[in-house]
Amino acid sequence: MYELHEREVLEKLRELDTKRVLIQTPEGLKREAQFLAEFLEENGIESLISGDINYGACDPADREAKMLGCDALIHLGHSYMVLNLEVPTIFIPAFAKVDVIKALSKNMSEIRKLGKRIALVTTVQHIKDLNKAKEFLENEGFEVRIGRGDGRVSFPGQVLGCNFSAAKVEADGILFIGAGYFHPIGVALATKKPTLAINPYSGDAIWMDKEAERWIRKRWAQIAKAYDAEKFGVITSTKKGQLRLGEARRVVKLLKEHGKKAQLIVMNHINYQALEGFDFDAYVVVACPRVPIDDVENWRKPVLTPRELEILLGLREDYEFDEIIGGKRERDEPMGVNLKLPKSL
Repeated sequence: MYELHEREVLEKLRELDTKRVLIQTPEGLKREAQFLAEFLEENGIESLISGDINYGACDPADREAKMLGCDALIHLGHSYMVLNLEVPTIFIPAFAKVDVIKALSKNMSEIRKLGKRIALVTTVQHIKDLNKAKEFLENEGFEVRIGRGDGRVSFPGQVLGCNFSAAKVEADGILFIGAGYFHPIGVALATKKPTLAINPYSGDAIWMDKEAERWIRKRWAQIAKAYDAEKFGVITSTKKGQLRLGEARRVVKLLKEHGKKAQLIVMNHINYQALEGFDFDAYVVVACPRVPIDDVENWRKPVLTPRELEILLGLREDYEFDEIIGGKRERDEPMGVNLKLPKSL
C-alpha cells in the first residue's frame, strides 16, 4: 500500500557504510518493515525490527539503535523532526494513494463558505498532493496560502498533533485535508478561524466549529474535576521530541506558588495504569498534548495540559490548545534525512 523506495534506502545505507540497521515502525506499517528487513538482509545488511509501539517522529529509537550497535536507524511512516539524534536516521514518510481532487470537487460548495482567502493544511500522508490541491483551488478562484511552519515540521502546509504553526497565516478560513478529528480540531483551536476538514478517503466534509465546542466542553469538565486537587503529579516524557523539562519545571513552580503540592514525574510511555500507586489528586502532562486528550477515558484522576492548568489557577480565561513549538529551521541536519522528498515542495 505504501512505497518504501527500498533501493534508495539501500543506496543511502551503503553511503553510510551500514553493517547493521534498526527499523522502527508504527502499527500500520509492520508488514512493510518486515519486507524492508528481508530486502536489506538479502543485500548484506543485518536488519533488526523494533517491536515497540511508535508514536511519531517525536519518538525515534536512535538510543536503542546505538545500544544495539546499529550504524543507522530507519524510521517508517513519519517525516523528519529536528532532534539531537545519536545515529544517522532515515525517515520514510508514508504517502497515501488517494484522489484528493475528487474529494475537493465534491465539496466545492462547502469550501466556498470559508471565504476567498484560504489556508491549506494537511498531515504528512497527503503532503505530496498539497500543491496539486492548491492549483485546483486557485483555478476555482480562491487565494490559497500554504504556511511554512516552524522548525518542528518538515513540509510547508504540514500540521502535527502538537504543532499547527503552518496554519497560522493570513486567511479567512482553514481547509484541512485528511482523516480524523484531532488535527483539524487542533487547527481550529490554534487559529480561531473557521475550519473545514475534508476526508479524501470518504469524501466527507465536516465543519470543526461544533466538534471543537464539544471537545472543549469535555476539557472544561476535566478542569472542573481538578478544582479541589491539592497534590499534582507533573509528568514529562523522555521521548526526545516530547521532553519538555523546562516547561515541566515551570508548571511545578507555578503550582507551588499557588499553594499546591507538586512533584515532577518522568516517564517514557505515559499511561495511567503505571501511575495507580501514587497518591496524587490530579496530573498535568507536559509532553505530547494528545496524551491527556486521546486517553482521558483511561484516567481515574483528572489529567490536564499546562494551559488547562493555567485556567484552573485563574491565570487565563480563554481555552487554548497546548502546542510544542519548534525552533529555527536548520539548513543542514547531518544526522537525519527525509527519504523521497516531494520535488514540488
